[in-house]
Amino acid sequence: MHTSILSLARLVSVVFILLLSRAQAQETTWAERLGYPKGAKVVVFHVDDVGMSWESNRGAIESMTQGVATSCSMMMPCPWIPGIFRYLKEHPEMDAGLHLTLTSEWRDYRWKPVSDRQDVPGLVDPSGMMWKSVEDVVRHATADEVEKEIRAQVDFALKLGFRPTHLDSHMGTLFATPAFIQRYIKVGIEHKIPVMFPGGHNTLIADQMRSTAADKQMAKGIGKMLWDAGLPVIDDLHNTSYDVPLPKDVSPTAEHIRKHKTAFYKQAIRDIRPGITYVIMHCNKPSEHFENISDSKLIREGDFLAMTDPELRAFVEKEGVILTTMRELMSRRQSVK
Repeated sequence: MHTSILSLARLVSVVFILLLSRAQAQETTWAERLGYPKGAKVVVFHVDDVGMSWESNRGAIESMTQGVATSCSMMMPCPWIPGIFRYLKEHPEMDAGLHLTLTSEWRDYRWKPVSDRQDVPGLVDPSGMMWKSVEDVVRHATADEVEKEIRAQVDFALKLGFRPTHLDSHMGTLFATPAFIQRYIKVGIEHKIPVMFPGGHNTLIADQMRSTAADKQMAKGIGKMLWDAGLPVIDDLHNTSYDVPLPKDVSPTAEHIRKHKTAFYKQAIRDIRPGITYVIMHCNKPSEHFENISDSKLIREGDFLAMTDPELRAFVEKEGVILTTMRELMSRRQSVK
């Protein structure tokens, strides 16, 4: 009798999983709503942290012009913004957004808010720089201060004659609380600038973040809000490249770093489900100086070497992946009623 009950329980579990999988498979993706073929894997290979350093600027530019990266975003409080803006004026076709920045995480290389510090006191630490951690921002800053600073960063870009193709969040700070998310979405909708927010099946990001059913439902609700406001929505977010360092038993040669990260992105492409997936990375042009800024030198150089690796390009083509930009997603959204 006990064995029969267990068998029945297993059968019910299997049936439930099959039904859930079928429902997910039948779900219309945001990619399909934007006119991409059913079942297509549509990918934005996105480079974060542009404007932070010379290495990050050159890494993003070469990853996009010589490799398979398709988009990037800039940190407006950082010192190398003038360099990337000069490039963008000469290359307006570049898909570049704003990496809205509320933290300054490195030990010796720091930056301040774009806003006057007295207007956003909760965003600065005792040294007058932005806080080093997301937790510190949540602990000290109000949603009003967060909104004031991200508006200042958008306004700064617009005053420089640059309209960003999208907005996203450095270190995910704007995803840390519902109040911060609300202000982030609000600014994007008001400016009619797409915001990076996974509001679809969220397979990869939900697994990474161990999202609850309530989290998933909230994400889909925000996705519908963005769509109804005339902005495109992505289906999923891949955000683990920063967590994959070179194994300690592997010597850090350029060849080993390239092979390690190229294999990582090939597996990521296999793991991606149909829909629009925003794949986050940090591409640095190799140099001997960046190690004085951050201990993430090998991770970032690995992303750069992978994005410019002909082997990865060939794999993307073989798998039939459709590469896209945030600008194209907005253009497609504007053509859909």
